[in-house]
Amino acid sequence: MSLDAVLSRISEIRSQIDTLQSGGATRTAATPGSAADSSTAFASALAGANGSTGTGTTGAAAAAAVAPAAPATSVDAGAGTVATGSGATGDDVVADAKKYLGVPYVFGGTTTAGMDCSGLVQTVFKDLGVTMPRVVPDQAKMGTEVGSLANAQPGDLIIPKGEGHVVIYVGDGKVLHAPHPGKDVRIVDNWYKDSDIATIRRIVPSAQDAAATKAAQAVSATPAAGGTDLQTAALMSLLQSGKAAA
Repeated sequence: MSLDAVLSRISEIRSQIDTLQSGGATRTAATPGSAADSSTAFASALAGANGSTGTGTTGAAAAAAVAPAAPATSVDAGAGTVATGSGATGDDVVADAKKYLGVPYVFGGTTTAGMDCSGLVQTVFKDLGVTMPRVVPDQAKMGTEVGSLANAQPGDLIIPKGEGHVVIYVGDGKVLHAPHPGKDVRIVDNWYKDSDIATIRRIVPSAQDAAATKAAQAVSATPAAGGTDLQTAALMSLLQSGKAAA
């Protein structure tokens, strides 16, 4: 969705708000649900600008597309949740993992003196304040499942069948991992196909989801009687998130 389309969607939100406020209702008496509805609508527009949903996706489906399902309330990674407590995103995972490029592979290692694949993953998330299990089979149960490589975002974990290895997806078809003895932590082209993969796990929100959720929350929190109306706040949030050029 282009910026023009996003602006058009925000204009529609304004019209809906004006309709709710007509008939003698004041701005301060606006229905509590109207802010939430506009928040969901804006989340839909932002998701479209990010390419997260189809152009016809609205309402609850759009909210599910831009917000992590059942967010964890702590910074412990959990099965079926994303760990939101640390504020870290998938981009942070990639940035932190890159600090360990060149560290030699050492089976069982978790330090800059040497680390294995799951030790690297555990260490990266520990740096970001998120507790992860130590071994691949346990890491494969954490977070939420991503359906396919086409839906993978930077920071997601790719675990092949057999659960004998784990790599961090960095985007653009590349992964970062600790390969095997004699090699060091490196970034390479992803060699896995969907048919090779046991699971793809999202441990913290993707940067895209985090930006959309933050913008939607900002709109929902804007007072109806404030000096800045909802649609203006929505546009400001969109521009500040850096997604307007998408």
